[in-house]
Amino acid sequence: MKYAITAVTGRFGQVAVHELAKLVPASDIIGLARNVEKAQKMVPAGVTVRPGYYTQEAILADSLQGVDRLLFISSQPGAEVPRDQQHMAVVRAAKKAGVNWIGYTSFPHADQTTSGLAEDHRKTEAAIIESGIAHSFLRNNWYLENELDTIKGAIAGQPFVYGAGDSHVGWTLERLYAEAAAKVLAMTDAKDIYEFAGAPATYADLAESVAQLTNQEFAVSSLSIAEYQKGLEASGLPAEVVGVVTMIQSLIRDGELDEVSSDLPDVLGRPLPSLTAALQELLPAESK
Repeated sequence: MKYAITAVTGRFGQVAVHELAKLVPASDIIGLARNVEKAQKMVPAGVTVRPGYYTQEAILADSLQGVDRLLFISSQPGAEVPRDQQHMAVVRAAKKAGVNWIGYTSFPHADQTTSGLAEDHRKTEAAIIESGIAHSFLRNNWYLENELDTIKGAIAGQPFVYGAGDSHVGWTLERLYAEAAAKVLAMTDAKDIYEFAGAPATYADLAESVAQLTNQEFAVSSLSIAEYQKGLEASGLPAEVVGVVTMIQSLIRDGELDEVSSDLPDVLGRPLPSLTAALQELLPAESK
């Protein structure tokens, strides 16, 4: 059995490839990367590195020859080549190479949500289904790391501001999502869909955990979406950034990330860390 992981030089890919090497022989693992030389220095000993960038379909197809199971880590939006086009190229390359199974890192309830952030994921899931390749959609909720700017700002004395209201988010650490992806990749009986998420929590819960952990007091402000957007605009952020950040707060406010699922701890085989414990790992020692 040959396993491949895309984007192995990224944070998610690095965790996934090292975790997979604990589960299967390193000689059975292929890491795909745009920069092969860089990747060779980062993967576990024995892992083969092949060229693989999402806009290079022919090269991807060659690099995926002989691969049975592929972990396809979604690319970042905003690139010169639109993300959906990148993803279609990966699916076509996998089909051409004869890959038997794809695990794709997707968006919570991608086939149902109306959020614009899910559109590329919805198209990718549909393309994988249409390809006829067996699959697991690893629908990751929110990485706690996504909130670092807000958290560090509060620790530095700025107000902790949000527009998501009392709605819940399934925050947990990115490394746990990546570890779970590696475990699903190594399975022989994976489900078609995993809704991976941490325990539901609100921004008020997050602010309280930060305050307790750092023993600091800071202002916490729950704003309407309109007020939140005005604050971002007044801060001088580019319009595109304001739009994306506001969209995220809106989708959370609408309950899009409110998930109660045991999929993540079930796959990991252990309970998830509490919000405070996850923050403790994430924040630098000087912040505590």
